[in-house]
Amino acid sequence: MMASSFLLLSGCSLFSNKEEVKAPKVASAEALYNYGIDALHSKRYTLASGEFELLQQNYPYSGYVGNAELMEGYAYYLQGEYALSVQQLERYLLLHPTSPDAAYAYYLRALCYYEQIAEVQRDQQGTVEALSALEEVVTRFPQTAYARDAQLKIDLCRDHLAGKEMLVGRYYQQQHNYEAALGRYQRVVADFQTTNHVAEALERIVEVNLELGLVDDARKAASVLGYNYPNSQWYRYSYNLLRNRNLLAEHSVVPGSTQRGFFGRVWHSVF
Repeated sequence: MMASSFLLLSGCSLFSNKEEVKAPKVASAEALYNYGIDALHSKRYTLASGEFELLQQNYPYSGYVGNAELMEGYAYYLQGEYALSVQQLERYLLLHPTSPDAAYAYYLRALCYYEQIAEVQRDQQGTVEALSALEEVVTRFPQTAYARDAQLKIDLCRDHLAGKEMLVGRYYQQQHNYEAALGRYQRVVADFQTTNHVAEALERIVEVNLELGLVDDARKAASVLGYNYPNSQWYRYSYNLLRNRNLLAEHSVVPGSTQRGFFGRVWHSVF
């Protein structure tokens, strides 16, 4: 028993004489920030986000923290870690709402949503989120280059959403669910007037209204189509469809003509 006690005491004495293990010294805030920037330049994005995170953890009151927060969000974006990037950017904007770099942070946040837009055959909630984030950039920072680029992407988002409506409308039409199809096509005409899908939507409205026996509504849609897109294949389709059924309106525009009909760009007339 005494021997065991001696061994225990000796062990304690031996360990107590050793020098304490010291934690490795962390580089300065400036060095960590520069390491992160260098990692970004060399496309080592995971390392970059780690350096920026380490800076924030060890130097929370450093003047480099704000930039490190923003650059961490950028590093996540470059990694394709869009959820992490959005989370980091929103944290940055919460802490630095009046920062000169706020416009860039909002723009980068919008890009995270934009990069996740799914194919038109899939759910378009991501497109709706991207559209909202891009519109916020334009609203908050209208005179910036970020707003100009955001506007271009807004147009693409809207065209994407219109394409989805057309896809669903065509499906309903093929299933002979004409009322549901009409609602989709009308939404394209009413809500997405600047997209490339409007001419087809108007032509489809002509087709569906004829199937429903709504001849006057079909003629109105054809008139609007002929006024705005007289040279389009979609107007030729609707014109021939009505002509073959002897249903052409009295002042119908001849396809390819520069003549203008009565309705013009009065979209509500197709409803």
